[in-house]
Amino acid sequence: MLELDLRGLLCPLPVLKLRKTLKEIEIGASVRLVASDPASKIDVPHFCNEQGHVLISSEEEQDIYTFVVRCGNQTTC
Repeated sequence: MLELDLRGLLCPLPVLKLRKTLKEIEIGASVRLVASDPASKIDVPHFCNEQGHVLISSEEEQDIYTFVVRCGNQTTC
């Protein structure tokens, strides 16, 4: 699984970097994203829902947000 450590980046950069990564991997592959931006807990699920990707998991611990996203569609990225 590919890992993106995006701690320290603010909106919209975590979602933009996730989008770029999802365009470069195969459909069905997964990405683990770690972010510190509080907006990511809203932005990442919304992005997945709008773009046809699957949010496998979402966790929050001590202001760190971890998401696992499965690439579902590269044409909408």
